[in-house]
Amino acid sequence: MILPSKHITVAQSLWGLAAFLVTFLEAPKTVDELWAKFEKINDTKQFPAKHSFERVVLALDFLYLIDAIEMTGDGKIKLCA
Repeated sequence: MILPSKHITVAQSLWGLAAFLVTFLEAPKTVDELWAKFEKINDTKQFPAKHSFERVVLALDFLYLIDAIEMTGDGKIKLCA
């Protein structure tokens, strides 16, 4: 379920979720701030798939593994330069 396939849409995949979460990181945020912002639009027309907190954490793990995000000294997540 990391990548979209014949039966999994982009919005349902971790890859699509990770790409969407990156749009929220215009400024460094904590995981709680990121979840609160995403939770408001989870399973709406703006993002048409339902994801749990655990899947958001897995998407953040994926972004960290590919060096797209990093942790700041005060525990916030920011995009890599």
